[in-house]
Amino acid sequence: QVQLVESGGGLVQAGGSLNLSCAASRRIFSTNAMGWYRQAPGKERELVALMTSGGSRNYRDSVKGRFTVSRDNAKNTVYLQMNSLKPEDTAVYYCVYSSSGYNYWGQGTQVTVSS
Repeated sequence: QVQLVESGGGLVQAGGSLNLSCAASRRIFSTNAMGWYRQAPGKERELVALMTSGGSRNYRDSVKGRFTVSRDNAKNTVYLQMNSLKPEDTAVYYCVYSSSGYNYWGQGTQVTVSS
């Protein structure tokens, strides 16, 4: 069992930056996928950025060049640095960690970008 706790969300103006963090309750392994999804009101949850078990980073097209996912295994934490934020980035952001075929989810953190 892994608990994930996100932090770092908030209200920011368009063009601003936020850095989300997701801390796991126990050791995380670089061989397991870990990353971020988001869900806007009335929309389905969508992948934002993922560090795969093979070590590559996948991003949805709309955030490429603006968002960067990284992880610190020593701190059991994954990060999402978000720059040049746009109003359409407004959503609840969820951390996900995959282990033994199961996806663990955090409770989410709200990101609101004002125009």
